[in-house]
Amino acid sequence: MGVYVFRSPHFGFAAAAPAWGRSAAAFYRRNRAAFAPIDPAQPEDFFTPEGQRELLEQAAALAEAGRGFRFLLIQPRHPGKVVGVTALNEIVWGAFQSCFVSYKLDRALWGRGLGSEAIAYTTEWAFRVLKLHRAEANIMPRNIPSLRAAARAGFVREGVSPQYLCINGVWEDHVHMVRLNPQMAP
Repeated sequence: MGVYVFRSPHFGFAAAAPAWGRSAAAFYRRNRAAFAPIDPAQPEDFFTPEGQRELLEQAAALAEAGRGFRFLLIQPRHPGKVVGVTALNEIVWGAFQSCFVSYKLDRALWGRGLGSEAIAYTTEWAFRVLKLHRAEANIMPRNIPSLRAAARAGFVREGVSPQYLCINGVWEDHVHMVRLNPQMAP
């Protein structure tokens, strides 16, 4: 479990794999209350090692197909402990060459600039390795720390998508933020 796809100053980014199930479940259980206001409701098995192993298997299959990549953030001084997750979701190839970036960081690490580091390094990997042109992030307007983290990672606001995602039974507006690959400029 110690092999990383890439690194940043504070994290190793491990590819999604079923072997991380126990540690991923512990991460989500540890942060359940902190994530509840900004995440869709999850079934109880989401918080179990078995549930996470299944989701990590699905994520590995998406990576194999080139349709999505999920990374587990590990601090080198705590190998085996997941402290965050980033993902490149819904990759569209062809003329669009785009994806949606998502991210979560352990509540204990909030407020240190580590979220923007994780977002930036994940996006830069997508641009460098996958040659994507565009990365998008959609964030609830009241999630000010996440909006700031995305902005520090180079994302700019393009607008607001009304009733974009259903979060805990409510269709929530989301700020649409985008970062373009400077190497793919016309």
